[in-house]
Amino acid sequence: MTEFKEYDITANGILQHVTECGSGPAVLLCHGFPEIGFSWRHQLKALANAGYRAIAPDMRGYGKTEAPSDVGSYTVLHMVGDMVGLLQTLEIQKATIIGHDWGAPVAWTAAQLRPDIFNGVVGLCVPYSPRGPLSSLDAMRRAGHNRFYQLYFQEPGVAERDFELDAGQTIRRMMWTLSGGPSVQWDGTIGPQGALYALSQPETEMQWITEAELAVYSVAFQACGFRGGLNWYRNIDRNWELASALNGLSIRQPAWFITGAKDPVYPLVRPLIDALPKTVPGLMGVSVLPDVGHWVHQESPEAVNDLLLYFLGRISQ
Repeated sequence: MTEFKEYDITANGILQHVTECGSGPAVLLCHGFPEIGFSWRHQLKALANAGYRAIAPDMRGYGKTEAPSDVGSYTVLHMVGDMVGLLQTLEIQKATIIGHDWGAPVAWTAAQLRPDIFNGVVGLCVPYSPRGPLSSLDAMRRAGHNRFYQLYFQEPGVAERDFELDAGQTIRRMMWTLSGGPSVQWDGTIGPQGALYALSQPETEMQWITEAELAVYSVAFQACGFRGGLNWYRNIDRNWELASALNGLSIRQPAWFITGAKDPVYPLVRPLIDALPKTVPGLMGVSVLPDVGHWVHQESPEAVNDLLLYFLGRISQ
């Protein structure tokens, strides 16, 4: 039952690579940066064993999924379109959508726009964020945080050169730096040596990810590069502009939020998490896992799986 099936499918006008497992009600899993569908390996097995059809695509620009050349083809609306198109091509009428990191805004927006398709939503590490008076990048620019990583990522080619010097080192450093392991949390600043060296080398062995698993990521990013994933960041301002059309749309279907207490992102988004009961009317719960960092579904898969299965059980009643 836990055997993975991989295939390529054309949906929303692009070739998408999909990993899925199991049969039953559909659960769509959207990964973040810098990951691929493989990042959901623990959830794919658990969901399949519990009687669900778990579907984890490589998102647009990642892994074996197509990476359009136009930077403007990476807005959150393109990503939602990819997920809706994927389900339609697979002839799936309803699904629960779950997103981690950049996949979380895709999940939140998909739930907001298409409650007819998405009957529940779970966000990991990135909470729902209502449109503010400024884009988050403009807010950082005005505050003078010019070395913050999201601003550093804006110039095409710069971060690509940093990360593609050694894809294996980039993955290893990224996984460690944002995990619950470092004694001092990264503040998101990119120094004069560039993005790769802003990330620290592991101080100890990472017990939650094996060398073989790290190699899967390394091989994938050696092949696809980092441009596609970085282009998501290059649409933050554009996403803010487009979000004006979403004003007044609520997420009323059942929702849950999960994060790690040691995620460097957690302090930055804490006000948004605290506001979730008001901003997401369908919110059923918030879970903050101790001693876990940003890769919450990989660092603490059993706890995350238990929460997901509890949530899915509740919404199916």
